[in-house]
Amino acid sequence: MKKAGMIRTVVTLLVVAALVVLGGCGKSSDQKQAASTGANGKVVAKLAHNLPVAHHLARGMEDFAKKVNEKSQGNIQINIYPSGQLYNDKSMNDAVMNGGVEMGLNSTAMWSSVIPTMEIFDVPFLFPSYDRIEKAIAGGVGDKLSGEMEKKGAKVLIWADYGFVQFGNNKRPLTKPEDFKGLKLRGYGELPSETIKALGASPVTMGSGEVYMAMQRGTIDGQTSGTTAMYERKMYEVSKYLTMTNHAFPEFVVSINLKFWNSLTPEQQKIMQEAAKEVGDSIRAEAKNEDQKTLQALKDKGVEVYVVPESEIPVWQKATEPVQELFIKRTGQIGQELITICKGLK
Repeated sequence: MKKAGMIRTVVTLLVVAALVVLGGCGKSSDQKQAASTGANGKVVAKLAHNLPVAHHLARGMEDFAKKVNEKSQGNIQINIYPSGQLYNDKSMNDAVMNGGVEMGLNSTAMWSSVIPTMEIFDVPFLFPSYDRIEKAIAGGVGDKLSGEMEKKGAKVLIWADYGFVQFGNNKRPLTKPEDFKGLKLRGYGELPSETIKALGASPVTMGSGEVYMAMQRGTIDGQTSGTTAMYERKMYEVSKYLTMTNHAFPEFVVSINLKFWNSLTPEQQKIMQEAAKEVGDSIRAEAKNEDQKTLQALKDKGVEVYVVPESEIPVWQKATEPVQELFIKRTGQIGQELITICKGLK
């Protein structure tokens, strides 16, 4: 009897343990579902980026979230995490591809480690004007790059104009390529770093959030980025000289995890796409304005500005010509096709 009682006790404990495990599994599944759909079928998604909240692209993301919420009558909620709160610019793309975050805003240069053709926007002096970027994206470049991204598990929602990039440093005015010799400059991607090397300086790789401190400590002498980011990150406090080259026009991409996208209903996808187009158009209209406004703001803060005359651009093009050749070598036929499209634009 005593033995039978012990057997019943063991069996009871095993049944209870099994029920606990099954209940826990059910709860875990529900929690995972809640993370993507929220209460009462409401879609909740996170959108991460690494830009300061006052940057025009950061404001664009807030506008996007607001439009989606309004168009969906509150059934789609996008929570914005700015300034690297969730991921820095180096780790964000992996998070989007593997579903660690539903959406992310990041530069095409940062996408180039998995999609080398994304660096088309950083081929030096390929885009002489703002409207040439829009024409390139609409003229086939956007479709080709979007196709490559979907192979990696992410979908392009918005091509977001960042603006032209320039060179800032705290050593001396840079008025010709020879002036770069001996400087250590932060590049924001592989091709920007190759441009720095072609001009005679040494590229240093680091996250955008580390640049201010690195310049303050003398770890680097300068960097290449847009005037918008330079101003919002207060680079005028650690950088005395600015050279306006307009040598590259890195796009930013709002990407969405493809599995998450496919889990949305056609109506939800339509809402997201409508809001994305509206925001993309408004960002494009604002980019040139922001470039000019922040350039003046940097001047007002005491930064010494040199604008490369149009007549001298061929000298800079010749110095950085190997970078375009390297891009084609790395990307093969599709890279050559992209270059051909961009050069054929009027």
